[in-house]
Amino acid sequence: MMMEFSAENGGSRNGGMCRAAEAAAPWQLRVSFRGESYVEAGGALFTPPLNFAMVDYGIYRSGFPDSDNFSFLETLNLRSIIYLCPEPYPDANVEFLKSNGIQLFQFGIEGCKEPFVNIPEDKIREALKVAIDVKNHPVLIHCKRGKHRTGCLVGCLRKSQRWCLTSVFDEYQRFAAAKARVSDQRFMEMFDASAFKNSPKSFSVSKRYKEYA
Repeated sequence: MMMEFSAENGGSRNGGMCRAAEAAAPWQLRVSFRGESYVEAGGALFTPPLNFAMVDYGIYRSGFPDSDNFSFLETLNLRSIIYLCPEPYPDANVEFLKSNGIQLFQFGIEGCKEPFVNIPEDKIREALKVAIDVKNHPVLIHCKRGKHRTGCLVGCLRKSQRWCLTSVFDEYQRFAAAKARVSDQRFMEMFDASAFKNSPKSFSVSKRYKEYA
């Protein structure tokens, strides 16, 4: 699977519309944040999860996927899913993981509302270790809506990639929109990424994870 960022509708590397295309295949599949369905030339229907987007090669983010999204997720050839909610994974999703050989990493973070937001830094750090480990790629990061918990983890990943705070916050706000939280942005600002100082600035070097294919 090859992902290409499109400049349509304000898309950019920091968030926006992206395009997924199977290498050497006669069709392209456009993916947006809104989870619309797309039909490829052969007639197959693909519906990405809500707030789906590419973070970097081998790393994706979204809201909670359901059975309507399974055929789309199969095109990503996922090895792992990072689930950031405390609730048990639904049986249908567990069966999908088993049938596709996908490993589930669950870091249960409560979905509280301000002013009672408590983001456990230890769980974010453990989840980040999983996310940047190329042995787990391709990996999908998700919570319920793909906004706050997922946004915090991706924001911390961006800090490990040496992104400036302006760009980190801009990407976070693209997904959170009117529900952006000051507490989330404060957490990302204060997050110490020095422990990940040896991480590459970009994980987009395909040969890094082809070794594990």
